Amino acid sequence: MILSGKEIKKQLGKSIFIEPFNDSQLNSNSYNLTLHNELLVYMEPVLDMKKKNAVQTLLIPSEGLILQPGILYLGRTNEYTRTESYVPMLEGRSSIGRLGLYIHVTAGFGDVGFAGYWTLEMHCIHPIRIYAGVEICQIFYHTIQGEYNKYTSAKYQNNRGIQASKLYLDFDKQQSNISPGENL
Repeated sequence: MILSGKEIKKQLGKSIFIEPFNDSQLNSNSYNLTLHNELLVYMEPVLDMKKKNAVQTLLIPSEGLILQPGILYLGRTNEYTRTESYVPMLEGRSSIGRLGLYIHVTAGFGDVGFAGYWTLEMHCIHPIRIYAGVEICQIFYHTIQGEYNKYTSAKYQNNRGIQASKLYLDFDKQQSNISPGENL
């Protein structure tokens, strides 16, 4: 079940935390999150899952920044969120989608207990000028049934900025679990 906007507001400071919170960004069953002025782009011609890939920081100037197709831009929300007993989900706003801008590749699903800024995996199908501060996506909340463990990952929990992929840490973990003489 998805929480209504009124229920989201009722749960603020209890099970849902959105900082900063602005009433004008609350919808009937979601809350609009805004785009920070910083982006990351990968510098590698081929991304490697087993290593930390080099990134470059871009700043969105006041006149906007034109995104190009075929490039993955990592952004983040201005809002820091924390969810204690609901499953947070992220989707692009319909007005953003109608301009051909995707705000996530696969990571629109959060975990109960996640706390941090949302990293956006943005790409476009047509060149588009974007602006910092635009209401770019919406967060909504599902109830969860049954017992659960809260999200506690050291990779992304309590982040303070844009998070490039840390999948390489999973390979390090797998390597340390292999007995001598075994191959990965």
